[in-house]
Order: sequence, then C-alpha cells, then structure tokens
Amino acid sequence: MPRYLVVANQTLGSTELVAKMDELSKGPGSFRLLVPVTDTEGTRQWDYPAVDRFVPDAHVIARSLAEGRLQHELERLHEAKVDASGEVVDAEPIDHVRQALLAERYDGVVVATLPHRLSRWTVMDLPHRIARASDVPVTHLLASAGPSL
Repeated sequence: MPRYLVVANQTLGSTELVAKMDELSKGPGSFRLLVPVTDTEGTRQWDYPAVDRFVPDAHVIARSLAEGRLQHELERLHEAKVDASGEVVDAEPIDHVRQALLAERYDGVVVATLPHRLSRWTVMDLPHRIARASDVPVTHLLASAGPSL
C-alpha cells in the first residue's frame, strides 16, 4: 500500500494539491501530513505594554491557522475514505521530515509551496534539501494558497 509524506501549510486545500493527492490516492494508500507553522518576523513580541497582552502574538495565530488547515484537510480526506494523519510542526520542517522518513517507509514526498516569488520554502531550497535527505522521490508542487479559514 503506497504511503506518501506531504509537507504543506498555506497550500493545503489548494486546487493543485487536492488534485495531486487525489491522483496519488487512487486505490489503497495513505498520507502523512506535516504542516509547518508559518512564522513571521517579530512572532514573539514581549516588549508591548501589559495592557495589550490579551492579544495573541503572531506565533499563536500562525499555529492556530496551521491546525485549522490540517483539520480541514484531514476531514476532506477521511470523507473520501482515504487513510490520513498529520501534525503541525515547527516553522523549520527539515528535521521533522528527516524524523518522519526514519520512522516510517514512504513511497514519495510531496512538498507544496506557494509560487517562487511568495515562498520562503523555495528561497530556503526546502524541496531540494528534502530530496537530499531522502531516498524516495520528492515532488515539488507549486500551488496557490488554499482556502482561508
């Protein structure tokens, strides 16, 4: 039974990624989704006045969005009777990908990024870094942003 590791966040639920996963899920198979949090500069701001501390910092918001995207995609896959699991991980996904590849055997890895001009993962060469860390085929999928939550 083929098993695929999918690394995505903002592209979860996009037309391109859904089509790729539907193509890969023909017949028996399963997916493991790794959803790295999209951190931005100034994710933790401890210098703002105490009165403003009821507002969550950017990291908390980014993690909540990643969890929502993951849950939405897992529900979609389960409704389609596809075996799928996943987790939200740190903003630097390469170590988590390496751990996943050591823990289980996968038939392929799909890395879904936003277009080149918008993607920090492309700038950090994530698809190629994963390919170098893996002995299975790695597909780099350029995708649009998935639905907003």
